[in-house]
Amino acid sequence: MAHSQRKYADFEGLRERAIALRREGLSRRQIRDRLHVDNNDLLNRLLEGEPAPEWSRRPNAKDGLRDRARELRLQGRTYDQIQVELGCSKSSISLWVRDLPKPDRKRTTEEASAIAKRGWEATMRQRQKERQQTKQAAAEEIGTVSDRELFLVGVGLYWAEGAKDKPYDRRENVTFVNSDPAMIRVFLAWLDLLGVERERLRYCVMIHESADVAGAERYWADLVGADRSAFHKTTLKKHNPKTVRKNTGDSYRGCLTIKVRQSAELYRRIEGWWYGIVLSARGADQPIRT
Repeated sequence: MAHSQRKYADFEGLRERAIALRREGLSRRQIRDRLHVDNNDLLNRLLEGEPAPEWSRRPNAKDGLRDRARELRLQGRTYDQIQVELGCSKSSISLWVRDLPKPDRKRTTEEASAIAKRGWEATMRQRQKERQQTKQAAAEEIGTVSDRELFLVGVGLYWAEGAKDKPYDRRENVTFVNSDPAMIRVFLAWLDLLGVERERLRYCVMIHESADVAGAERYWADLVGADRSAFHKTTLKKHNPKTVRKNTGDSYRGCLTIKVRQSAELYRRIEGWWYGIVLSARGADQPIRT
């Protein structure tokens, strides 16, 4: 400790040397190594107010934000205020302005907290906007789906989500269960493509007993466009009071089971189609499971 105090006792002299090295174009790391200063807080104080050399600044898409952040910091703005105005993260702001002097605190803790909250909300809105833009762009990449594309998608969809036959448990029938309305619509469109008449379909709602059962039954009946006579009795899942469920609220409608009557032959074709996809993807011979 005593050695460190002696080492940095002549602060002003050390600062003069640090500033001189900075103006010669040395980076923070080079100055730290040259002066043997291994304390980042001390180095910040030594270089306070001295801009980084141009060569050490890498041009990127955020240069405009960086320059604006530095302007606002020199005007006495806090990190929270800069974040609200620019919509960027505090970590980025800290990197951009850490060599500039700190502004005097002019706000209460409550005011600073409110500003921070607004900044975080602005960041979250920006992130949500970017999410939606990415999803929208990806959706537009799909365009119009051909019959063959829908056929292949449906085979993969069924093999991922549908009931499957096992050597120890023969289930050669087409049964599909899912809670995603979009998934249900795609599956029904696939059955239509295969020429499966809607009269052959039977439905069953599976839902927790503590949910809005009647509302869920109406929702699924409207979605598939079927009369309630095509629905079997709803399966209720017993509520366990020790379990904290997250699938609650108005958007929770349980799962819908779709069964195709007299579908053993269709099931065998689906399994064959799937293994055809597997063989094509692998580009090698593979025996079909029986």
